[in-house]
Order: sequence, then structure tokens, then C-alpha cells
Amino acid sequence: MLEYVELVALFFLQGAALGMWFVPLSNVLDSHGLHEIRPYAFAASAIAAFVSPLIFGAMADRHASPVKVLRGLSLATAIAMALASTSMQFGASPWIVLALIQIHALCSAPTWSISSSIVLARLSDAGKEFGPIRAMATLGWMAGCWAVSFLNADASTMSCYGGSVMWLVVCGFTFFLPTVDVPKSAVNLTWHERLGLDALTLLKNRDHRVVFITTALFSIPLAAFYPYAPPHLRELGLQRTSAWMTLGQVTEIIAMFSLAALLKVRLKWIFACGLTFGVARFAFSAVDTKAGLLFGILLHGCSYTMVLITAQIYFDQRVDNAWRTRAQALLSLMNGGVGNLLGYIGTGFWFTACTQGSKTQWPLFWSGLAVTAALVLVYFLVAYHGRGSKPADAKKESAIAA
Repeated sequence: MLEYVELVALFFLQGAALGMWFVPLSNVLDSHGLHEIRPYAFAASAIAAFVSPLIFGAMADRHASPVKVLRGLSLATAIAMALASTSMQFGASPWIVLALIQIHALCSAPTWSISSSIVLARLSDAGKEFGPIRAMATLGWMAGCWAVSFLNADASTMSCYGGSVMWLVVCGFTFFLPTVDVPKSAVNLTWHERLGLDALTLLKNRDHRVVFITTALFSIPLAAFYPYAPPHLRELGLQRTSAWMTLGQVTEIIAMFSLAALLKVRLKWIFACGLTFGVARFAFSAVDTKAGLLFGILLHGCSYTMVLITAQIYFDQRVDNAWRTRAQALLSLMNGGVGNLLGYIGTGFWFTACTQGSKTQWPLFWSGLAVTAALVLVYFLVAYHGRGSKPADAKKESAIAA
């Protein structure tokens, strides 16, 4: 029981730290006259996802305990977040602010995949147990957002300082986690292996490749959620946007607690449902009413869970233990790097194209994203077979239904 409490607490604290930074960031940048760097500030996490997850994932697989790696990264993230917040507060050059945000992103990008690997390594049946435990991260995210809105800090650097404090708490909490052993075979490694680039061999498996590509493509329209939903909420007259945005986490939690039952269905249809919810999420937002946008936000959670969280479980059960952290890191690279970079920059240009003066054509903006999500759905239905072989490892043989 104590073990589950530790895992729940780890996800809750990390979720709160991430939410207190990521959700208010768009409003914080706007309030400090930094709206022009908004797409690039969000893209910083995508750029970081190209580099640090694989490197630190390989380190956690081969050189140091994932717990110790997470500890160091949490401390570095806290410091970088505080510096970025201070630079905004004192009116530093946008380029200095952006550089500090990029450093923060490099430190924080690997933390999620490493935490997931720590949790998954301690579960006997990830298909049944991971969803409810992962839901605690969502509750933490919601708690962080509620705290920001309660303090009326939705457009204040106070939210970022709060996130920095939470990262220090995560760092301290890692001292209470048991160390995960590192495989003893990690000797005489090439630079290719030390950088984690050997994880790219996972793409040779057709179904693995389709899941990686699908999550990356789906992350492109999904990247518009946090940069542009809060401004749209404000235009419709809704304040305390960080709290309103947590509506998406309501269905996310419901979906996560339902994962054990959902995973009895063929994986193909779980992904298809998640992608369909994604299309509907943008379509409702395009209605350009309070009800439409809020319902679209509500659908975000179940869509996110059924695509991206299911993908995490898929790779935990389909990939050999020795590759576990690198598989999660490669997933982070594909959706957090490739998908988010194209998404933040691409939707930034699309937003500019849909804006005339100070007036944004929100129906056009969200409709374009709905069409993009629909194309991803078509690709997945055509490309995914779900009949590939699984690893010989007995533990992996209890995998989710294809």
C-alpha cells in the first residue's frame, strides 16, 4: 500500500508543477508584452524533446538510477523556472526570456518519461494499474491550476514561482523513493548508444512505427490547446482561465480510471475513439460560443488519454524491459518534439493567418485543426494492423489486446 502512495504522490506533485507553469504561460507572456514570442516559448519544450529525453532516458536505462536522474532534473528545472520568471518580471529582453524558457524546457522535458518508467517498473499489471495512478498526475495538474486561479495569478509570474517551488518538492520527494537498479550490461557503449539514438530501431516494427507517427501527428493540432484556448475564453468573457481549462482534466481522470476496462477492447479502436474525440473537440470549439468551447475543452481529456496515455502503456507492454525508458523517451520525442514543434510553430502561423487586426476568426482557426485531426484518424485506421508479434518476455505476453 505504501508503494502505491509513493507512486501516486510522485505523479501528483509533478502534475501540479507542470500545470502551474504550462497553463498560465500564454496569459503571463501576454501580460508582460511578450505575446510575439508565445509560439516560440511553447515550442521550446518541443525543441528540448528532440534532445534531452533520449539522452537522459539512455542514462536512466544504463548509467544511473532513474530516481537519481529525476532528482537532478527536478532541481535544475526549479532553478531554470525561477530564473525565467524573474526575467519576465523585471522586463528583460524577449530573447533572454526565451533563452531561459528554453533552458527550463531542456531540464523538464525528460522528467515525464522518466517518472513514467519509474512507476511502470513497479507495477505488476500496467494495463490495470497505470491508469488510476496516472490520474493522480491529472489531479495534481488541476490542483496547480486551481491554486493559480485562487491566487488570481493567471497572468502573473507568481504562478511560475509556485511551479518552481513544486519542482523543489518533487526533488525532495525523490529521496523517499527506492532506487531502481540499472542493468549491469551498460559497458563499452558507442556514442550512438550513449545518446539514446539506438532507440530509433524501435521504428522498424510496423505497429510501433504507426503508433509513434500517430501520436506525433495528433500532437500537431493538440499543441494549439494551451496557447489559444485561454485567449479564446477571455474573448468570450470568461475569467480565471486556468481553472476553466481544468475541465479537460475531468474527462481525463474518468478515462484513466476506465483504462483497465477499455484495454480489453482492441487497441486500434481505443486509438480510433480517442482521435475521433479529438476531431469533435476542435469542431465544438469552432462553434465560437461559451458552451461550445467549454464542451470542446471537456472532450480534450478523454481524447488525450485514449491516444497518448494508451500509447505509454502500449510500449511498456510491447517493448523489452531493457528498452523501457528509451521507448518512453522516444515517445516523448515523437509527440513532445516532432509533433509539438510542428504544432506550436504551425498553429502559430495558422493563428496569424486567421487574425485580422485584433479580431481572430475562431471558427476558421478551430475548424482547420479539426480537419487536421480527422486526417490523422484516417491515417491510423489505414496504417495500423495490430497483429504484430510481441516480445518473448513472459511478463510482456500479458499485453493489451491488439
